[in-house]
Amino acid sequence: MAAKDWQERAAVFDARAAEYDQWYEGSQLFAIERDSLRGLAIPLLGPALEIGVGPGRFAEALGVRFGLDPAWSPLVLARGRRVLAAQGVGENLPYRGNVFGVVYLLFTLCFLAEPAAVLAECRRVLKPGGHLVLGLVPAEGPWGKALAAKKAADHPFYRHARFYGVAAAEMLLVEAGFAVVERRSTLFQLPGAELGPEVARDGARNGAGFVVLAARKE
Repeated sequence: MAAKDWQERAAVFDARAAEYDQWYEGSQLFAIERDSLRGLAIPLLGPALEIGVGPGRFAEALGVRFGLDPAWSPLVLARGRRVLAAQGVGENLPYRGNVFGVVYLLFTLCFLAEPAAVLAECRRVLKPGGHLVLGLVPAEGPWGKALAAKKAADHPFYRHARFYGVAAAEMLLVEAGFAVVERRSTLFQLPGAELGPEVARDGARNGAGFVVLAARKE
């Protein structure tokens, strides 16, 4: 990806890092998504890396030690949460091969200009048998459609986004040399509703607003 391209995509997160970070405070949505990730049944070994770490909220909650993001300002916040955060892009990870037990790609797939290249890099840095944990808002669900409407309205966070359905995301994983070994679904409450606690369900289910795919490096 050309430098101008990723810099343009990262600019809004750089300029509005504090606003984006503050959204997590007391957010039931964040709690629902975090708990679904914590509930994965497969054993995830370290060390762990999150690509698109942002301000480090998920990394802190999941015990992720390393983080990468193209936007500088969120990295400062992530470092305050004891994440070893570096500036860079997923298409060219600044890490040696076969070093991580798990790589997290949460809410990041939709912002990637070259998803296949990023997934290939994820596979390169994972140890044999390591796992990629992909968290996405399915395009076919009500939350995905709500985000697509924001993109259509030129929302600054989503103007460059491309939303994927679960089947398309799984195909990308398989083509990159991964085998999906666990699926979890949550956020069946509708956008705009006052959210309450929710327990994630096994499998990739219709109507979910957040789906987790855990895939093993083959």
